[in-house]
Amino acid sequence: MDDTITKLLRGVARGEISVDDARKSLEDASLTEEQMEMAIDKGVFTEADMGSIVSAKLAPSGASYLTMFFFIWGIFWSCYWMFSLIYGLANDWDQRQLAFHLAIGVTTLILMGLVYLRFILPDTIIVKHAINKFIPEHQKDWKEYKV
Repeated sequence: MDDTITKLLRGVARGEISVDDARKSLEDASLTEEQMEMAIDKGVFTEADMGSIVSAKLAPSGASYLTMFFFIWGIFWSCYWMFSLIYGLANDWDQRQLAFHLAIGVTTLILMGLVYLRFILPDTIIVKHAINKFIPEHQKDWKEYKV
């Protein structure tokens, strides 16, 4: 993702490059015929086969220290809230307190699931094409009389 267009877009987004300068730098940009053929042969413009799995983008690294810290933090707090819920059930705590412990424990698990979906699970697409529908003409089960 370090191509010229991406660098220009990021520079415009940060305000380092003006929009007019970015347009001027891309005015003479064009693909040669060989580059176009290479892109077509590489599969950029070809349609995927039915049922094939296509990677939408590279999956972010799930091995970052912040992600690992978050999961250790989440496992600790979900265990804390669930075990305190079990302890409270055994010692006849108030129902409101038990509901709070259950809600916070489930919320921690939901946050861990969201982080897993966002930062660890790879983004893939299963390509499914619709089959052309053929609706046959119904057989007429009556006779047409001409008057």
